[in-house]
Amino acid sequence: MPSIFTRIINGEIPCYKIAEDEHFIAFLDVNPNAKGHTLCVPKLEIDRIFDMEEDHYLELMKFSRKVAKAIKKSISCKRVGVSIIGLEVPHVHVHLIPLNDMSEMTFQNKVSLSPEEMTALSLQIGSAL
Repeated sequence: MPSIFTRIINGEIPCYKIAEDEHFIAFLDVNPNAKGHTLCVPKLEIDRIFDMEEDHYLELMKFSRKVAKAIKKSISCKRVGVSIIGLEVPHVHVHLIPLNDMSEMTFQNKVSLSPEEMTALSLQIGSAL
């Protein structure tokens, strides 16, 4: 059964897309730790990040870096944190989280944004690429 991310990639589930290329997609996390919390996901469904081919892994990091720089330009924050956990969805994904406080990396404090705010935010970050 395809992961929720594969279903997003295939257009079966909508997302607030920020960026996309041939191999990767970036979209806002719908249960964000902070405003602008973004996921960078390879289009190839792979469960564990260190099972990726080295070149593909490095390209994911380059893609994530590009998106993180756009987030930093778009969201007022001290820095953009990076987390790769891999337990919640069996499909590699990089969390990019705008940070002003360490508590924003705990995945216990969530923020709530309306669909309109999410749409505007995805366009704002996407235009900063």
